[in-house]
Amino acid sequence: MELSDEIRINAPLNAVYAALNDPEVLKQCIPGCEELTQVSEDQLEAKVVLKIGPVKAKFGGEVTLDRDGAPHAFSLAGQGNGGAAGFAKGGADVVLEEDGDGTLLRYTAKADVGGKIAQLGSRLIQSTAKKLSGKFFESFATLMDAE
Repeated sequence: MELSDEIRINAPLNAVYAALNDPEVLKQCIPGCEELTQVSEDQLEAKVVLKIGPVKAKFGGEVTLDRDGAPHAFSLAGQGNGGAAGFAKGGADVVLEEDGDGTLLRYTAKADVGGKIAQLGSRLIQSTAKKLSGKFFESFATLMDAE
């Protein structure tokens, strides 16, 4: 499954990049995030509770950041295990572009799920993933506007 979108953030590029690399900011924006801990410079551990259709699961996982193109681009890859509910793994490429006094954020994300979650059907999983990514970026944009 692949998702892509773009959103305009009312903040300068360097501020957007810094916020996207701040575990406290990310924790506030990730739907269902209970914990987000920075383990090393490019490694985070997360605990997230998600409801996909009738299945509610607590996922524990890790996210690795690749900042080679910083601050204009970076990518992340992660995987999580939800016990009996199954697993999820994926990644995203993020591109930041100056847009007047704001920043245009574009992303392309790929995800793969297995276990009980995968049995729910790709249409439900796709719509849930789209809704969750939309919530993340909406929360992120709102948080950046408040600063």
